[in-house]
Amino acid sequence: MQPVRPFLRPVALPALAALPLAAVLMVAPAPASAQSFLEELFGIGRAARPPVPPAPVPGGRGPIEPGEAPPEAAPRPAPAPPAPPKPVVLKTPNDDAVMGQELQQNGNAGSLRLDRAGAGYTARLTLAGTKVSQPTESCKVALGDGQPLTLADQGKPNGVTQLASSGPACPLRFEILEGSVMVTPLAEADSCVFTASDCATTPKGLWGPGAATLLPRAQEFDSARGVADKAVRENYKVMTQRARREDVRPIVTEQAAFSADREQMCRAYVREGAHGFCHLRFSEARALSLATRLGLSGAAPTASAAPRPAARRRPAPAVEGMNPGFEAGAQDQ
Repeated sequence: MQPVRPFLRPVALPALAALPLAAVLMVAPAPASAQSFLEELFGIGRAARPPVPPAPVPGGRGPIEPGEAPPEAAPRPAPAPPAPPKPVVLKTPNDDAVMGQELQQNGNAGSLRLDRAGAGYTARLTLAGTKVSQPTESCKVALGDGQPLTLADQGKPNGVTQLASSGPACPLRFEILEGSVMVTPLAEADSCVFTASDCATTPKGLWGPGAATLLPRAQEFDSARGVADKAVRENYKVMTQRARREDVRPIVTEQAAFSADREQMCRAYVREGAHGFCHLRFSEARALSLATRLGLSGAAPTASAAPRPAARRRPAPAVEGMNPGFEAGAQDQ
């Protein structure tokens, strides 16, 4: 049975110091804390040590002095607004790259060859179609009885060279892209029917090389298409921001129609899923068209390609003993 310790009233330390040691030991705490009790009693414990000031925070200010107001938190800078989109101008297609080349509709039908004739252009065009009387049978029609057709140069209203044929049978528009030609009927219908030849044709589409020529360059086309698609998106954003509120909806509708038209037209190109040539050229044409409508031109030099102004030459330092007039006269010569 443990002995019951008597209840001791707390005694002040100065009063205990005046008592004999035996009496102090009677009222002292348990043996475990006797040493610390005596140190505090005789002034050699924690009470005799000077207080340690708090260490300052690295990179910050020291402790706050008495009566000093705490510093206010520095206001955070407002986030910078996002940079406005900038229009992108792609390289204008090289017209000479398709001159004299045999191109086919969707890479596998008909025949188209453009040539220069002095300051103008000519075209030899053979359209492939189906017989009107027998739709299961194929047919071909050579425009102009196989003779070169004179094309009218309409400039670059959409950023690329645009030509047009004036034949009454099947008037067409030719837009020269990189290594290909976009052909669009000028009549309301997309098809041209030749009654004398019993042949119905649909010349609309991209005329370009065959799949055997395009497949080895599939990776190149894929990388270039990413650049073209980004240019389309950036130019579209700039157009919507610059347009008036009532003009935004037609631009949005036009952009949605572009994606649908590209998919519908390019699905007919032979092996399109393997090389992506048609999607690339269609996107490039769209990006150039938007850039032209924004007042930009592919022929304009970019910031990196713009010629820098020539550096001004500093005059040679004067040398003591030389005749300044003689030096200036030598430079003029």
